[in-house]
Amino acid sequence: MNTSIFEKHYDIIIIGGGATGAGTARDCAMRGLSTLLVERYDFTTGATGRNHGLLHSGARYAVTDQESATECIDENMILRYIAKPYVEEHDGLFITLPEDDLAYQEKFVESCWKAGINAKIIDPKEAIQMEPSVNPTLIGAVQVPDGSIDPFRLTMANVLDAQLHGAQVLTYHEVTGFIMENGRMMGVYLRDNITGEKREARAEITINAAGIWGTLVARMAGVNVSMFPAKGSLLIFGHRVNNMVINRCRKPANADILVPGDAITVIGTTSDRVPIESVDDMHVTPEEVEVLLSEGAKLAPALATTRILRAYAGVRPLVASDNDPSGRSISRGIVCLDHETRDGLAGFITITGGKLMTYRMMAEVATDMACSKLGVQQKCQTATTPLPGSDKSTVEEPENHLYAFNARVGRHGTLAPSIAAMDDYQNSLVCECEEVSVGEVAHAIENMHVRTLTQLRRRVRLGMGTCQGELCALRAAGILCASCKKSIEEEMADLAEFLNERWKGMYPVGWGSTLSEAQLTSIIYQDLCGITSPSMKDRRQEP
Repeated sequence: MNTSIFEKHYDIIIIGGGATGAGTARDCAMRGLSTLLVERYDFTTGATGRNHGLLHSGARYAVTDQESATECIDENMILRYIAKPYVEEHDGLFITLPEDDLAYQEKFVESCWKAGINAKIIDPKEAIQMEPSVNPTLIGAVQVPDGSIDPFRLTMANVLDAQLHGAQVLTYHEVTGFIMENGRMMGVYLRDNITGEKREARAEITINAAGIWGTLVARMAGVNVSMFPAKGSLLIFGHRVNNMVINRCRKPANADILVPGDAITVIGTTSDRVPIESVDDMHVTPEEVEVLLSEGAKLAPALATTRILRAYAGVRPLVASDNDPSGRSISRGIVCLDHETRDGLAGFITITGGKLMTYRMMAEVATDMACSKLGVQQKCQTATTPLPGSDKSTVEEPENHLYAFNARVGRHGTLAPSIAAMDDYQNSLVCECEEVSVGEVAHAIENMHVRTLTQLRRRVRLGMGTCQGELCALRAAGILCASCKKSIEEEMADLAEFLNERWKGMYPVGWGSTLSEAQLTSIIYQDLCGITSPSMKDRRQEP
């Protein structure tokens, strides 16, 4: 560990390694502020890595939450420009089914236009031609500028750019308390969640960007940020059923959106309030799976016979404002709290609310407040400056190994040439499902804070495909063991932990092909390779 990180006095310390924290680190660093980003586990382990990856047009909230709808469409257009490799621009449909109220469509379109969203009513027959998977019984359709976005790659691009502008980054460092002097927050106490070592870091301003966990962070500082933990469960299907986002044209409800991304489709989501104490241990229930399947098939009937890869759940960072048991009526608007004026605690800011779609705007709001307090007059540049990999340069196509090349460009954009691809070995595939090459794995280890298979999964999608790590995990483990100079025992434990995490998502949908795949994985790794489950004391309790 570089001890100079802890010896420096920063302008800004940011708590939380999701999209908002990473975006705030980027914005702060680009404005010339000395910045430290701390995350208790790995990047994107919270809500950022547990959503449906929708590039919101804002239409979903147009009727019920105009503020959020406007924020979404504004950021939608910005992300299409600054984050090209991480965005798919395939538009979306809001469909009206026979049991829905067709009159709602008119109100919906009117509300979209008020928010600045280009919503267009189209003939149901045209909708079927545009998206053949859609329920053919639909009686109404509206086309909107929805899309999809990869939250993992988006977040890492922000982290990379923050570092390029001088920011320091610490993963697996948990804030355990705050340094207080004369009613002012002066920094944070940290615990290394791998070694147990305790440190401290000091800054003029600390920004709480921890999402739903922000309420617990604020509690340690003696202030109250009242949050509404709304759990949402989702399912991932084994192939790309639809090519456009399909939404139900009604007020937001369970299982009314189907999002295509990469080679899969995601159905979401449920919404139920959960205790704040449970947000680190979310499980998908059989009842939630049943709701998602039955309602999802109404959007696209093919879902009823499509293999489900896995189930997962996240918790929305909603700011409590009423007693709605589902949280559906709570605004997704951005909330930025100056704890000096609100609570008499100087040097502390909380940025919360919002959603993945508005992470950049949230970062701008928080950084504006911090700059105002520091007397810095630099303007935000994140809306006009492309993220790494998103510039307009061209990438020359090689003569050979086009499969690996296309996958690299798809994931890394114009950064692809920096990934080693000089020979057959570097271009050989570690993960066939997602076409991840040896060179790409090496690049992630060297440049993206990777030491475990789970971290590698979040960076390059290794193990996210049809086999869920069955064929690629052992190959990747061998590369990690050699590159990170880990012992065989250490990497075997990492491999077991990775496979157990994959099973955690397969278990709620463990029937048919999914169960068969899991049984084959067990035979390969447990029976043939002799890998057993790591003991609880050896496993990091990471979401």
